[in-house]
Amino acid sequence: MSGKKILKAPLRISVALLLLGMMARIMEWPFAAQVVIAGFFAIGILYSIRFWNKQPKLFIDYVKLVLIVFWTANGLFRMMNFEYTLVFQIITGAAFVTWFIMEGTAYFMDDDRRAKNSTLQIWWNIAMVMGTLSIIGGSLMTILQWEYATPLLVMGIIVVALYILKDLFSTSEVKEKDTANEEFQI
Repeated sequence: MSGKKILKAPLRISVALLLLGMMARIMEWPFAAQVVIAGFFAIGILYSIRFWNKQPKLFIDYVKLVLIVFWTANGLFRMMNFEYTLVFQIITGAAFVTWFIMEGTAYFMDDDRRAKNSTLQIWWNIAMVMGTLSIIGGSLMTILQWEYATPLLVMGIIVVALYILKDLFSTSEVKEKDTANEEFQI
């Protein structure tokens, strides 16, 4: 298990900023691109600082660093309309698959590999899945020019952003019992 994680709140705020910037971009609001760029930049810098301060560094930590750095670099380059970002996407995909194989499902289990989520956490996880499906469905329906694609996409982004921000405003009693954000090393 890892120790106390640093920069947890700023990273979550950066992810929420990125999601809100993406929503603003979909809604064609001014300065949306700058908000998305700021979100990607903040995530890349903050996670790099977090990695630098982590001791000891395991293989999975390097995998996560590669995943975050290449994902944010791809996002920044695509927002600035650079061509040939396929290499970043391939490396990000490979790092994600590696991370998921090594650690992804462990977030939902305790040390004895039993489910550890309370009923409230299960409902939040259901909301997260529904938000993610709304984002995917809204994105696909936007391509098909469906009338309700944008509201579906915006609703999904808002739900996912709320899910990310919920831990920032939860009570200390819940945080003492909640270990869902700890890492499980195999």
